[in-house]
Amino acid sequence: MIPARFRSNVAAGAAAKEPGERRMLGGYYVRLAMTSMRHKPVLVAMMVLALAFGVAMSMSAFTILHTMARDPIPEKSSQLYAVQIDNGGPRSRKPGDNEPPAQVTWRDASAWLSMHRATREAAMLQVGLTLKADGEAGKGTHVAGRATSAPFFTMFDVPLRYGRGWTDAEEGDRARVAVISSALNDRVFGGENSVGRTLLLNGDAWRVIGVAGPWDPRPRFFDVAGGQAFDEGEDVYLPLQTAVSLEMETMGYEYCDAGPRGDTYADLLASECVWLQYWAELPSTADARHYAEGLTTYAEGQRAAGRFGWPANIRLSNVRDWLVARKVVSDDARLSVIVAFGFLAICIVCALALMLARSLERSGEYSLRRALGASRRTVFLQAATEAGLIGSAAGVLGIAFTLGALGLMRDLFPGDLARIAVIDGPLLAGTVALAAASAVLAGIYPAWLAMRTAPGIQLKGGL
Repeated sequence: MIPARFRSNVAAGAAAKEPGERRMLGGYYVRLAMTSMRHKPVLVAMMVLALAFGVAMSMSAFTILHTMARDPIPEKSSQLYAVQIDNGGPRSRKPGDNEPPAQVTWRDASAWLSMHRATREAAMLQVGLTLKADGEAGKGTHVAGRATSAPFFTMFDVPLRYGRGWTDAEEGDRARVAVISSALNDRVFGGENSVGRTLLLNGDAWRVIGVAGPWDPRPRFFDVAGGQAFDEGEDVYLPLQTAVSLEMETMGYEYCDAGPRGDTYADLLASECVWLQYWAELPSTADARHYAEGLTTYAEGQRAAGRFGWPANIRLSNVRDWLVARKVVSDDARLSVIVAFGFLAICIVCALALMLARSLERSGEYSLRRALGASRRTVFLQAATEAGLIGSAAGVLGIAFTLGALGLMRDLFPGDLARIAVIDGPLLAGTVALAAASAVLAGIYPAWLAMRTAPGIQLKGGL
């Protein structure tokens, strides 16, 4: 007598011989798998949960790493170069370290800007500002600003919703003009075209000439000083020369290993303190090589003038090389991904053990199907389809677990992590694919065993 739990599958196996049924093999295998899975819901649930937890942990860690390691400006990352020069010599570095400072001095930045040797160049620094809109009362609010050169917006593909950026002439005239972010424009001006309106910054009147569109490169490759690679960015952009003329200082990112800062702002400008970021746009490798040769000539000139007492030591790093050099992706982030995928491997092994136990338990069912004429391929496809369904269910549940884990990270670690603990569409699809692949991987061996054992042995031992 055929056990009750096998009857529907046996009937389905017999029906599979009919020509009309053969044209619907996909639906047949799915129905067969669903029927089988309903007989052992607890065991199936354990397999789904094991895979879902493993997928969620691995994809949560991978999402963080993916955001940290991705190219923030892929269309131009090979053309934008961070510029470094060694202005402190061996005494300013650790023994064996030959890397120049990540930032540059004012004297170097201003000298390079005046040479106009790149397609575009920009020096910049982050400044703290107290902001008021025209007619606003009270103390105002603190916002982050970026003082930078005129080419900044074109170099870094910053979209402008309204207006324009400033010109070299306006910067040379120390014009008090500003470009503001969309977020600040929405907050202060209700999202309307605010070009021509006035902001009070540190008590001075500045005219809004542009409103930037949504722009949020992650990581913020152009300024990774002080561990702020994943900060939100600035709300106000000001001409560099104007900001310097008003003695705007950095937000604490002055490094004076090569010499004292001095007491006044004029002392800072003349010092060997590094406090500005410097970028050059160089469309070709030939341009980059020519620019590097110019930097070397400049450094040797400084040495000849008595400023440097060591050979020229300069660096040009494109965006991707720069992020690697500055270790924007920490070793801890990479290790967490390795650990998470190791946990997924353990979950796959657990699912494999459960599927193997399930396959051995169902040896009698497979024997009946073989005795009724089912081929080894048919039996294999039946087991593989069931594994695929389990993987799909684990993928859907894994998405829920992943979103929950990322949400928990944002709640527990607000700030930078909240901005990178965000999953996108391709990663969601990857979560389902990873779960399905994991389930199929775990189900391949049990399915292979199911089709390899002789029907007579299975019938004798299984029924």
